Parts: sequence; C-alpha cells; structure tokens
Amino acid sequence: MNQVQIAFDGESLITPELIAADGRAIDGHPQSEQFATARVQLGLVMNIARQRLEAGTAPAAAVGYLLETLHDMRRALDPAVWQELIPLAQDHPIAALIHQDPLTQRSFEKPRGYSGDAGLLDLIYRHPDAAETVAQSTALGQAIYDYTSHAPSCVAARERIEILARHVDAVTAARGGDSEILTIAAGHLREAELSSALQGGQIKRWVALDQDPLSVGLVARNHAGSCIEAMPGSVRGLLGNAYGIGTFDFIYAAGLYDYLPERVAVRLTQKCLEMLKPNGVFLFANFHVDMLDAAYMETLANWPLILRSEEDVWNIMRSSVDMNTVDAEVELGANRNMVYGIVTKRG
Repeated sequence: MNQVQIAFDGESLITPELIAADGRAIDGHPQSEQFATARVQLGLVMNIARQRLEAGTAPAAAVGYLLETLHDMRRALDPAVWQELIPLAQDHPIAALIHQDPLTQRSFEKPRGYSGDAGLLDLIYRHPDAAETVAQSTALGQAIYDYTSHAPSCVAARERIEILARHVDAVTAARGGDSEILTIAAGHLREAELSSALQGGQIKRWVALDQDPLSVGLVARNHAGSCIEAMPGSVRGLLGNAYGIGTFDFIYAAGLYDYLPERVAVRLTQKCLEMLKPNGVFLFANFHVDMLDAAYMETLANWPLILRSEEDVWNIMRSSVDMNTVDAEVELGANRNMVYGIVTKRG
C-alpha cells in the first residue's frame, strides 16, 4: 500500500521505530533459555490459532484465543524476550489471515506513515465513514473485525470520545456558553459530533490542532461554517510558542500521550496549563498499563504504545505543576483499559 509521506516533528513519537529509539526500549539481550522456550510456545499458539481459522472455526473464538494467550505470554516473559518475539509473530503465516481484518491491516501497514491515524480510529469507533472499508473486506476479515473492534482497547477508545464530549459540554455549561476549546492531535475530531454544546451553538471557539494535513483538511470540510478552526500544528510548535492561539477554558490531548516519553509529556502538560484560563480544565488520556490487548497490538497490529498506570499519570502531573495551585484527579475508564489525568487551574 502506498504511504502518504508526512514529516513529523520528532516530539510526538508515533512510529514503532521512534518509540524504540526513545530510550524506553529494553537494553541487553534476551535470556537465551527463556527465549528458546518462549519461541516454541509462540509458534504453537500461532499455529493453533491459524488451524482454527483455516478450519472454519468461529473467527471470534480463534482470535480471542490468540489475543488472550499473547497477553498472558507478554505478562509472564522478561520484557527483552517479549521484544524479540514480536518480529517472529509478525512474520508468522497467520498474519495473512489476520490482516484480512481492515482494522489490524491498517494498523500494520500504516498508510499515513504512522500508528493510530484518524482513519484507523474511525475503524475503532465503528464510524459510518469507515463502513465502506469494512464492506470491501473479505468475509473472514469482516468476522475478525467484529471481534477486534470490540476488543478492550477499542471499547475504551469509543468511551473516550463520549467522555471528551461530556467534558466539552460541562465546561461550556459552567461558563454559561461561549467557551473556548483546544484539541491537541485532533484527528477527525469525532467527539465534536457528540457535543450538544456544539450543536447548540454555545461554543465560541474550538481549535482542532493536528500535524496530519489529511486530518486537518477533513475537519475543515466537515465543520465549515462552525466555530471549529482546523489548524495544522505539532507538539513541537506548541512547546515553541509558534501559534499564538491564546488561552482556553478546556484543553485536551486524548490520543497523544500514549506516544510521548515522560519528559515530553511533562513539558506539554506544563504548556497546556499555561494556556488555561482561570478555572480552566486540562485533560489527557493514556491507555492503561494493564490493557488486555496490548500484546496483540504490538505483534499482529504493529502498534506499540507507551502504557501508563495511575501512578504514572500522577507523576506527570506532579512534575508539571505546583499541586497547591490546581485541583487534580486521576480516573479510569469503565473497563479500566484507559486512564485519565484531569487538572483544573484554580482561579
């Protein structure tokens, strides 16, 4: 598949290669005995799942077995051993079957050149704009998609846009209307479609910042004539004060922190808090360290993430601001696969 060539800014760290180069990658060599055993186990697991798919076993059961077993292996193994297994899993013949799923295929092939692009998120959201892509898939691919799009991470991501829309509406109601919103790494801004405040014309300005020009263009077209301002921009640009976009009542970054090392996450949090009005709210979301389908994502979907615990989120906030000047909380999503940091700047 041809890839769109997009030059990223080196701060967002949204490819597997950049994540590995960040310093979170495991140093050293895997323990040879554990690796040899794990390699055999991986082969057995992948072969069993492949045989079940080829035999016509219900795809949900076959892929579910694969997802759960890979999860257990990832948890049990030394991290360095697991990293060595990832390319072996990706090269296994089962990939030709699994990649008939449009969600897993798009994640693996990265047609926009990076992980987690807005088109992939539309597949995760089961958005109408993704329906044609699903319809063009094979019968097996559609059956696998029915399972993968209901995997824990996808359920958490769909809840995330609902949570974002609720926060937009709550902040706007607290301001009596005329709120100003900033979305960082906006993608296709699907949460806007769920906001009653936007539909009611109560928002003064909503800046949707993204460094992918395709996403910026789609948001501009979909929301032409509204208060939404689709704007090209990056983490580096924000940190460098490149945009002069003013201050906001609500700022959020929902799909970005999963790719940011802690030092960049702290700097971005500091910058967002500086851009808040008094009593303004900043929210960031991160997939949780115990996410159940992380192993499947890292292998067959080639989608590694920087997963975080509740304490990791607290550490980012504590390192970013004097906690005596804000109200802060950490929340988990309903299925505990997503964690949220929420900071309110005291007036």
